[in-house]
Amino acid sequence: MNADTKDIRQIAGQIAGKIASGTDSTAEGPLRLSRRALIVGAPLVLAACQSSGIATTGAGITPAVAKGPPLPGEGFDYAKAYAAVTDYDFKVPALPYKNFDRKYWRQVVDHDSRHPAGTIIVDPYGKFLYWTLPGGKALRYGIGVGKAGFAWSGDAKVRVKRVWPLWRPPREMIARNPQLEKYWKDGYPRGPQNPLGARALDLWQGSVDTLYRIHGTKEPNSIGRSVSSGCIRMWNQDIMDLFERVPTHTNVVVLGKPSASS
Repeated sequence: MNADTKDIRQIAGQIAGKIASGTDSTAEGPLRLSRRALIVGAPLVLAACQSSGIATTGAGITPAVAKGPPLPGEGFDYAKAYAAVTDYDFKVPALPYKNFDRKYWRQVVDHDSRHPAGTIIVDPYGKFLYWTLPGGKALRYGIGVGKAGFAWSGDAKVRVKRVWPLWRPPREMIARNPQLEKYWKDGYPRGPQNPLGARALDLWQGSVDTLYRIHGTKEPNSIGRSVSSGCIRMWNQDIMDLFERVPTHTNVVVLGKPSASS
């Protein structure tokens, strides 16, 4: 067994201890919005990600779980990780993960980052989400990116964690498809057919809701692609995994469009 494999087994506990002990020194600071966030219409685009849920962690800091789900390493059981599961009386179908490019499977990768361990980094243009780990590593997930996922970039924190969130279509979407009007008041019923899937993470800057969401999906084939609606989509098994690892107030960095030189 090599050193990297040994390190992977210890990573989750190290991050949990760091967050739980309050050693994260990143301050809330002033609001930091990218230039893209200031374009006219961005709030309307992000409204497509609005959610509410049956369970939230609220504004308080959630103690990190000392022993989170096992990290993918040598001999990791992907069949079990992506198997069907019953969750809060809802059945999450098994993911046919072998039908997808292996690069989108949940996995630990080398990742050189200036951000401390325990940070979520969203790369909408690369179609990956990273949860940074010690020692130049990160847990990487494949993502699908809706139009709203490109409408904002910057730094934020996970303010609310939602279990089986409701989804309310924005007014401009209802204008295009009046049949969605019935979901405006009470929302689309929670469950496997809900566009937001099994979990949602709401990103805030201080007291301001960015309307940016990291959420599940009912369309597994959308991972690794740019799609018409939603923010940042993950396979339901993956958003459930990430949900268990990150407490509220986790730092999140959403990357902007890379420059031509990079």
